[in-house]
Amino acid sequence: MRLRNLAAIVFWLSFWTVCIAALPTIALAQDDADDADAADAADAADAADAADAADAADAADGGGGTIGAGDTSGVAIDANGVLQRMWFPDPTGQLRQRRFADALAALDPDVAKPSKLRKVSLTRLEAVIAEQLRTGQQPTDEMRYLAGLTRLRYVFFYPETGDIVVAGPAEPWGEDLSGRVIGLGSGKPVLRLDDLIVALRTFAPDAKRNAAIYCSIDPTEQGLANMQRFLRQVGGRATPASTQFIVAGLRRSLGMQEITIGGIPADTHFAEVMVEADYRMKLIGIGLERPPVRITSYTERSSPTAASRNAMQRWYFVPDYQCVRVSEDGLAMQLVGSGVKLVGEDELVTQDGSRQKSRLVDRASQLFVKEFTEKYPQLAARVPVYAQLRDLIDMSVAAAFIQQQDYYSLADWRMEVFGDESAYPVSTSTAPKQVATAVNSVWKGRRLMTPVGGGVEIRARRALDQENVLSDEGQRVETLRQRIDIRQLPQDQWWWD
Repeated sequence: MRLRNLAAIVFWLSFWTVCIAALPTIALAQDDADDADAADAADAADAADAADAADAADAADGGGGTIGAGDTSGVAIDANGVLQRMWFPDPTGQLRQRRFADALAALDPDVAKPSKLRKVSLTRLEAVIAEQLRTGQQPTDEMRYLAGLTRLRYVFFYPETGDIVVAGPAEPWGEDLSGRVIGLGSGKPVLRLDDLIVALRTFAPDAKRNAAIYCSIDPTEQGLANMQRFLRQVGGRATPASTQFIVAGLRRSLGMQEITIGGIPADTHFAEVMVEADYRMKLIGIGLERPPVRITSYTERSSPTAASRNAMQRWYFVPDYQCVRVSEDGLAMQLVGSGVKLVGEDELVTQDGSRQKSRLVDRASQLFVKEFTEKYPQLAARVPVYAQLRDLIDMSVAAAFIQQQDYYSLADWRMEVFGDESAYPVSTSTAPKQVATAVNSVWKGRRLMTPVGGGVEIRARRALDQENVLSDEGQRVETLRQRIDIRQLPQDQWWWD
């Protein structure tokens, strides 16, 4: 039986990254052979094994289906370092409400008051924590969550007292069902001291000036070679009858994706947030996660006929480097804008699985990353992990600014607690190492396509390059710093409104 007027199958494979995104797009033309010809590409035992693998992976990863996204979604990392998607249903919202009510009741009334601009002295906070540890006590939740800050907007330095201060909006906080700590009013994630310490250590006084923080989730070269071999076995035949067989074969041939993290310890909450944000962005791109903000996925935009057989898209998050406004005296800095951009580039996959840069431009990929960037603020307001990624970038830029201005020496701040893993551990999580390949299938055109991808990269010092720094027009940032008088504060008071 000849196949006519059939919309071909589009298979979307995802390889997740947080600094590097890789999407090989393989297009297979559908020919006029009988259904049986496609089945002859592999034996029955392989087909059965592949189908079993597909069923298991679909159950774990949602392959082939679309899921919603929100603040009750997240990831978990098992003892072997395998990343898995998690959902936390609460249809009536009662569990969330009860948890938030208990959290509010447990907070000190003063810190529970919302504030438009709460100030936290890092130097004083470290001294208070040092005393806590000396007396055998652990840091309080107030300390661990930076008195409820939900955004780092300013860095101020006060030479007369040696205080290095970060400031931003704050509100009472509690854990949502996924374990994420968020503001009880806005739902925005609350800044974490351990994340800030990771950034400060990355840009410590004696650290590299051009440190890069990154993560990537990539297929192995062997996996890509196996995929190319499998596709050659299948040939140009793609039929509805062979859909599940091909999906399972692609997933099996590619195997587990490897997660690489650099510039920071991999077993930190900081690293986990980067990986989750990139992983879930790729799910959106290939149509496996439906975000609460309307974003047209890459799969919806792409045209099978416009794709080269071995094209690869790379999507990765980077900071919006024009995000810093610095006072003329260098004692104050403001972070502005949304802070995050999604960018893409094109590559080719060779038969042996290696990757090369391509001169081809994928219009669908360009439009996807452009819209994702434009709608990032709305997405971050609805899905906390994207706000957390933005917060990590803000913290990294702030830490790089403190290093660049040499506030450490000016304040005589040695970070004896924050800089010492034995004194204040931040490597307390399981390092993510692998994630299963996720596959989506969509009927489109007359060709079979298989895109694969991932990425995030933070080079915080670039935001401080002269061409990126914004001027302090009207001396607003400098004036704000001067209006904050901390000379009358008790020595052990580390936050104030």
